[in-house]
Amino acid sequence: MSDKPYQDKAVIVTGASSGIGRALALRLADQGAWITLAARDAARLAVLAEECRQRGGKAIAVPTGVTGEAQCKALIERAVAEFGRLDVLINNAGIGATGLLEELPDLTLFKRVMDVNFYGVVYCTYYAVKHLKQTQGRIVNISSLGGKSPLPYNSNYNASKYAVHGFSDSVRMELAQAGVSVTLICPYWVVTEFHERLMDKDGTPRGPQGRAIYSEKTMTADQCAATTLKAAARRKREVLMGPGWLTVWLRIIAPGLVDKITIEMVLKPLVRRAEKTQSKE
Repeated sequence: MSDKPYQDKAVIVTGASSGIGRALALRLADQGAWITLAARDAARLAVLAEECRQRGGKAIAVPTGVTGEAQCKALIERAVAEFGRLDVLINNAGIGATGLLEELPDLTLFKRVMDVNFYGVVYCTYYAVKHLKQTQGRIVNISSLGGKSPLPYNSNYNASKYAVHGFSDSVRMELAQAGVSVTLICPYWVVTEFHERLMDKDGTPRGPQGRAIYSEKTMTADQCAATTLKAAARRKREVLMGPGWLTVWLRIIAPGLVDKITIEMVLKPLVRRAEKTQSKE
């Protein structure tokens, strides 16, 4: 395999303005890719596009809200019009919200998470497929271990990621004969702005205290991006990060035990760490 598998390849990255999406864009630029950057923050996208061009790639910024089907269609059309082809679609845009299901004031926030995390993937994929079939291209869906083993207080996020997994597995089979691969990426926690933007039951972002869950051992966005691009280049089916494989097998063998471990060894320590950080502010 070439050491620059994405050179002169046309790639769309959603959720590109920060975190994993930004790291993906910069690594793609280093390889000389032709990148269409999509996110809602136009100012950040413009800065990132210039940085990508300075690093050797071609890049355009297309402000896009993936909850809008028409905007997703326009994104795909703009990318193809600019670069004449589409080789890779990376569905990375995502949001999250925490809280007990019964304590949500209504289901507006639940639906919003589903719209971004699931329907954003569906819309972009739907309009990209015909172009990807022409290049025997790649679809890369950035999901989460939450789509394999859920956490409590995250029913909306977990549901959206489970949906992405089912969608990815189905579309993979549909496109196999056309030579289009679907790679599902399931990160563990990654140091990004995600947990700062993570909303409570009323839709209020956590802010800086959201980073309290990270430690020195937490994977960086660049590490996640490197693993993702390597897997997609090799057309891998799925990548489970962190304790992914162990968690999946344990959930099959002893699901009740995994639930207890999740609460005692993951959820409670996170709560304590967050409370400790908040007490220092």
